[in-house]
Amino acid sequence: MSQSVMKKSVLRILPGLLCLALPLSSCSSSKSPKATMTATPVELRYREATEKIAKRKYNDAIVILESLMFSTRATALEDDVLKALADSYYKKKEYILAADTYRRLLQQTPDSPYARDAQFMLAKSYEKLSPFHELDQEYTVKAINEFETYLDQYPSDDSAQAANDLELYKNLMKVNPDNASYREKYEAAKEELASGSPARYSQKAISELRERLAHNRFSIARQYFKLKKYRAAEIFYDVVINQYPDTKWLESAWIGKIDSEIKQNNWFEARQSIETFQQLYPDKAKLIEPAAKRVTAHYSNKRDPKSKE
Repeated sequence: MSQSVMKKSVLRILPGLLCLALPLSSCSSSKSPKATMTATPVELRYREATEKIAKRKYNDAIVILESLMFSTRATALEDDVLKALADSYYKKKEYILAADTYRRLLQQTPDSPYARDAQFMLAKSYEKLSPFHELDQEYTVKAINEFETYLDQYPSDDSAQAANDLELYKNLMKVNPDNASYREKYEAAKEELASGSPARYSQKAISELRERLAHNRFSIARQYFKLKKYRAAEIFYDVVINQYPDTKWLESAWIGKIDSEIKQNNWFEARQSIETFQQLYPDKAKLIEPAAKRVTAHYSNKRDPKSKE
């Protein structure tokens, strides 16, 4: 939770805390009507939704929050409703709806104190939708883009803020142990600390997702090679080499590229690729030894007038 979110929450609970600190007579119903804070029907419905969320009744909360989306448009509650709705979708594992709602929050209320968390959760929603490497990787690409956006906008380590939130709501629960909202935010901060900072999580997720994309491109190349479509195979091996050189698939992609070039009788390109591989992996020359012998034999035969090749 960001510092601005914490301030927003504190401002909302401050009247109650002050009330606890004052004599009971000052908080009684004898206050003048003008001084009495009366919640609107919309605020009461939102409060009801947050109570449902605290009890993990996400379906009930979603019904209420969806009904509030338009009535709270351009009000102080707009970002609260969108954030609670997106979180409820995420906890129900409805990640497409969660991503759509997090994005709506960022677009409709870009200055919201929830913006930082919404950007991170948007990326995590797409990460959850990222499939095995054999399938279409649209959501993998989206997840990488959103995690990178998060790191661009919020590059600093944010674990210290989670620690502050944990301490804040721990103390607030001592004052009011029955407050479901305090307990929910306390548990959220504890979970965030346990999983590491969002910044570190984003960096790790990007690396893992890039491995998945590289694996996907490598698998496509292998499939084309098996189908004897060597030019198409070479193209996808090149994608791995050029776009994902930081992954474990780089070495295998170079070997596949060399084999594809030989199959196409592209001897000059194959020789260049072999030389590059030997420079990159000087201790693994045996892996391409058969290919190197074929290329060497080809050029030897070309110089031999008796050769038919």
